[in-house]
Amino acid sequence: MKISPVVDKELSQIPIIDISALVSRTDERYTVASQIKQACCECGFFYIVGHGVDEDLQQRLELLSREFFAQDLESKLKIRMALGGKAWRGYFPIGSELTSGKPDHKEGIYFGAQLGEEHPLVQDGTPMHGCNLFPANIPLFRETVLEYMEAMTHLGHTLMAGIALSLGLEESYFADRYTADPLILFRIFNYPAYSSPSDSEDKWGVGEHTDYGILTILKQDHSGGLQVKSKSGWVAASPIPNSFVCNIGDMLERMTGGLYRSTPHRVQNLSSRHRLSFPFFFDPNFNAEVKRIELNGLLINDDKKQRWDGASVHDFQGTYGDYVLNKVSKVFPELQRTVLSNKVIEPVNFK
Repeated sequence: MKISPVVDKELSQIPIIDISALVSRTDERYTVASQIKQACCECGFFYIVGHGVDEDLQQRLELLSREFFAQDLESKLKIRMALGGKAWRGYFPIGSELTSGKPDHKEGIYFGAQLGEEHPLVQDGTPMHGCNLFPANIPLFRETVLEYMEAMTHLGHTLMAGIALSLGLEESYFADRYTADPLILFRIFNYPAYSSPSDSEDKWGVGEHTDYGILTILKQDHSGGLQVKSKSGWVAASPIPNSFVCNIGDMLERMTGGLYRSTPHRVQNLSSRHRLSFPFFFDPNFNAEVKRIELNGLLINDDKKQRWDGASVHDFQGTYGDYVLNKVSKVFPELQRTVLSNKVIEPVNFK
């Protein structure tokens, strides 16, 4: 298999945005919003610094995650996804997650908003809602993950206010319509090193894809491996200390009629060590119907040839829950058959 070259121009093609004015809500946040707009229009990816997320918290999360993945498989399977039921939480081993039908070369743990059995959505058996699974043998793992998710949820609200301003909307536009109670999905992924350089030629940590929702906020370690698709080829999104990589998802592309791009990306760990990444997905409420935003002079950039799957997010109609369930049922087809066997997942309504 021939591998497309990676164009190592990440600092010129993926902008770095200091969002401290958004965090502090000073007048300079309008300048930040303008920078976000340019990034979302041109490449759909940007780094953020000045975000205010505690570095010590990030370091603790990384250390505890490495401790978890260093265990034997039997120990990790004690919190396997099948035990999470409809909440769709827990650990999966290497090769269990699919991208475009092909197994990914990674293992990971799925988390979401921590909801008790008394929550109405849990009582109704709504998929992707419920309690998380945590390893009992790693002290402070649970507390650290929940603390990190709380910090990232706050950051997600801050960034969505900036994205609203970037579109000329009220800062509360997305919170008022979609994200007052967002669907929070958090993953910790471990990408093992390949045993030899030849093994990497046909194995991707995760293959080409776009994210499903509104906004992804990614913490990555120092190994590298994230690649973003651009007009000039695949661009390396190399790690920058104490930054996050942000990208928009399919639903924001749909809302903006293609003005903001949900850009394909992929991962290949070519380092000699394990690679950790921590994608946090800040998405619309599960039951929210996703609609196009009325923007003056908005043009739909619906080039299906640019997408690896030939699909169009602009043809989708329905709730975000409809969209995301259709997607994840293809990522974990066996889990969908066994855990959600009584839940009929209809094909997404594309014209």
